Amino acid sequence: MAMNKNTVLAWATTIMIFVGIGLIALGAFRYNEVAGWGFAAVGIGFFAIAWVFNALKGRV
Repeated sequence: MAMNKNTVLAWATTIMIFVGIGLIALGAFRYNEVAGWGFAAVGIGFFAIAWVFNALKGRV
């Protein structure tokens, strides 16, 4: 299996989606105080960066 730039971006997108889901879950279920909002915000940021990585596939 050759790892070209599109494959690397696809793996990075997939990993970032899982990390984003994990961070949002931590913010929602583990931390009930202000720290939960921070975890959720960072998780949404991971989704935004994964979206950018997905948009870059085939262009770089």
